[in-house]
Amino acid sequence: MPIPLFNSIASWLLKKRYHQIELFLKYPGEVQQEVLTNLLEFAEETEIGQQYGFEGITSYEAYAGRVPLVTYEEFEPLIERTRRGEQNLFWPTEIRWFAKSSGTTNARSKFIPVSSEALEDCHFKSGKDMLCLYLNNNPNSQLFTGKSLRLGGSKELYEDNGTYFGDLSAILIDNLPFWAELSSTPSNKVSLMSEWESKLQAICRESIRENVTSLAGVPSWMLVLLNHILQETGKEHLHEIWENLEVYFHGGVSFNPYREQYRKLLPKESFQYYEIYNASEGFFAIQDRNDSQDLLLMLDYGIFYEFIPMDSFGKPSQRVIPLWEVECGVNYALVITTNAGLWRYQIGDTVRFTSTSPYRIRITGRTKHHINVFGEELVIENAEEALRRSCREAGGSIAEYTAAPVFMSGNEKGAHEWLIEFRETPADIQAFSRLLDTHLQDLNSDYAAKRYRNITLNPPTVHRARQNLFYDWLKSKGKLGGQHKVPRLSNTREYLEELMALDRGVEKV
Repeated sequence: MPIPLFNSIASWLLKKRYHQIELFLKYPGEVQQEVLTNLLEFAEETEIGQQYGFEGITSYEAYAGRVPLVTYEEFEPLIERTRRGEQNLFWPTEIRWFAKSSGTTNARSKFIPVSSEALEDCHFKSGKDMLCLYLNNNPNSQLFTGKSLRLGGSKELYEDNGTYFGDLSAILIDNLPFWAELSSTPSNKVSLMSEWESKLQAICRESIRENVTSLAGVPSWMLVLLNHILQETGKEHLHEIWENLEVYFHGGVSFNPYREQYRKLLPKESFQYYEIYNASEGFFAIQDRNDSQDLLLMLDYGIFYEFIPMDSFGKPSQRVIPLWEVECGVNYALVITTNAGLWRYQIGDTVRFTSTSPYRIRITGRTKHHINVFGEELVIENAEEALRRSCREAGGSIAEYTAAPVFMSGNEKGAHEWLIEFRETPADIQAFSRLLDTHLQDLNSDYAAKRYRNITLNPPTVHRARQNLFYDWLKSKGKLGGQHKVPRLSNTREYLEELMALDRGVEKV
């Protein structure tokens, strides 16, 4: 089939889906109620369905009153039984795939169940919707005249007791129809390579010969790949290699720390960035407008959403509410019920609604990745906006960072300690440190209250890390590539002290 004709047909098919999206935009509460009803009916005969009497649940209130919230640790026994071959425990169809995820820590890996329904109705459907929303906003796109450069996980799939586990991206690639590989680069063989640095070379060799029109992957690792490609080719920017490159679909970590670096690699004013919100547990939201940081919550993927206001999270007064009760501007912990059999599962992410008509969100951080030792409630969203403003005013750009508390000792007050690897170092680091403190106070009233006249918190301490420190730290843990992330904020000093121990030349500023 000629490429222009294929581009036209593919665009037409994807745009048809937009009419279905309009349905949940118009009737969000009804669509979510229907999702919950369908999930409960489908899983009535499972062990967990029998335990909690799914057959008799006819409303959200009954569901919330009968089925408890769970964390991974509480749900793990059922997952382990399924990994050993038992079925129909929490989902009626066979669970053969498990997405292996350990997030930012060096803790024992999690194995998130992936059902055939989750593959088809959530993960694959979301990929089509991502393209659908982009094409709806960019009708003159030539996306399908070339290939998508995808950067997936660097883990191979492993078989264990008749089930398979690996990075979610590896599971998705392994289950894609054969024709999907024709529109992507690198090949499946290279995409599933397990050793990151060899994989980097192989992707470079394959992709520079292709007509790449889009990029897809985690910003931190994609940046490593793209810089490597420029180094190998001797080009100044990526449009010299791929003149038809028009969009980057990104997710997995916040894009804010990398935004300016990507603009230098992709200087065309017309180039688009589209953010997605996906995880091993499901695909949740997609940017639905050009030049926006808000993500449209996707309501018909077989996922039912609940939310815990963070001001009550973990307290005896904790509240859990459905989608139709959320408010804009409130920080919520996300709870999901999915078509892979996760029931009222606390995923560990926090979000804030920017709109309720339609429901749009921004990702604000993690329930475990914030600093709240002194009541300052510092979340990743605050930190990254303060860093962005500080770089804009003091100059420089940031490659990676982490921060942790300095605990009170004797008469010494508390503080925050930052370890920052600069890609471009500000001319005056002291000025940068003062700006960071000022902007954190502007963005977070709780932090400002604790900093007022140094009553509780002293000014932050900033350390400038050597180049590639965070890369070397992840490499030492076998966590290069894929969805492995640097822990940004922590209530403990574990990550900070490990990094500083590795960085013998750390410089205090």
